Amino acid sequence: MSQIITLEQLKSLVDSLIKDGAKVAAPVVAENGRSFYQYLDDSSSMLLNGFNKSFNSIKEFFFPKHEVLYQFVRQENDVLLTDAVPFETSQYIFGARPCEAAALPILDPLFAWDYQDRFYQQRREKTTVISMACLESDSHCFCSAVGGSPENPNGSDVMLYDLGDGSFEVRCLTEKGKQLFNGKTNASDKTGTACSPPIKTFDIEKIQLWLKDKDHFNDPFWEEASLRCVGCGICTFVCPTCHCFDIVDEGSFKKGERVKNWDSCQSALFTLHASGHNPRSTQGQRQRQRITHKFSIYPDKFGVLLCSGCGNCSRHCSAALGVKPFLKTIEER
Repeated sequence: MSQIITLEQLKSLVDSLIKDGAKVAAPVVAENGRSFYQYLDDSSSMLLNGFNKSFNSIKEFFFPKHEVLYQFVRQENDVLLTDAVPFETSQYIFGARPCEAAALPILDPLFAWDYQDRFYQQRREKTTVISMACLESDSHCFCSAVGGSPENPNGSDVMLYDLGDGSFEVRCLTEKGKQLFNGKTNASDKTGTACSPPIKTFDIEKIQLWLKDKDHFNDPFWEEASLRCVGCGICTFVCPTCHCFDIVDEGSFKKGERVKNWDSCQSALFTLHASGHNPRSTQGQRQRQRITHKFSIYPDKFGVLLCSGCGNCSRHCSAALGVKPFLKTIEER
């Protein structure tokens, strides 16, 4: 027997969590017609049906765009430092796609590597992820090529399957998930299914061998394939696994904050030295860094690809670039 819950019951659950003081995020349709993951005031705007590929990524609920590390105030010859308030609020993300949730265990070793990032780790500990198994995919999806699937359980605490009748099968994958849905589901003989995985259009292992070949580091391909890239960085900002950031002091000499802000390896300023030298002065070199990092450098260090195959980078690129087109071209060389 499976366990099911109706949409109305799900909304009631969301409203009760918000009422109890928890932070709850879910896909919401904006005025421009695009959907975004954002915090809810109530369940009325929550989008849990249809093929939803939100413009942003759930990573911002664990790794915010702007995060205060500490505040400082100068008092004569002393400087008073005040640590940021710890993240102690329970957080729930409803309607995450499996490729979004799968990015979390990919990022976990990075934020617990040579430095324990308590900001990220506190959010991970306090967050429960309720994902939606995919009922369809589009031409940008390639989760199957990087070891994922439309019902990939990695990173999810609960997987919901849309039954098409206003109800969902609930599959609890972790203790967090079991605690959340304990006593809130009904037994049923209905079982949900996910869509078929996207057809694999390239071989990752073959591409990795090409990337590791030193003769390809300065291959003209990088510049040729990047000619239409404008360096806007949208591919990195919507990616659930990209994690470049900068740490700066904001405020004045007398008082301010040390903050962590998102950055992008696709920006010309990202590697610009104070001397004026830039080791990645062209867009081709910056694209080479992004692709090589995801499929060679990161796997060598942490044993996992820095990509979940979500397709956000190409789906939202104004120049029709992104990871998938680059990988397909590399394999054809």
